Amino acid sequence: MDEVTLLKLWNQKRNSIISAQMAPTLMLIGIFVVAAFGKFETASNGAKYLTIAVAATTGILAIISQYAAIREAEALLVDLNRLKSSSELTKKIADSRGLLSLSAIAIVGLGLAVMALVILAVLGTA
Repeated sequence: MDEVTLLKLWNQKRNSIISAQMAPTLMLIGIFVVAAFGKFETASNGAKYLTIAVAATTGILAIISQYAAIREAEALLVDLNRLKSSSELTKKIADSRGLLSLSAIAIVGLGLAVMALVILAVLGTA
């Protein structure tokens, strides 16, 4: 593949990672608003467990999508590094494997932390 095609693929992978964050973000906003108004305190256990299950499902699917896009982007960086002559932008992107790996770690770690906070917000600390 040529440089332009690889850069287009790189942008598609970045957009995939960003887009995969939209559904969980909207879900978290909803949970935050409901928790901020104290509505989980009077909610049934079924509603609380359903909220946690939907949040977990949405988050897990987003993490899987983001992780897959990151793995594919890592392979793309190898291809970018193999180009004989490339622009400075391409060279900079090709050298970003560390940031990409850090993104994968952050997505999983922060996802687990946020899920723990969702459980605390829905079930309460008492």
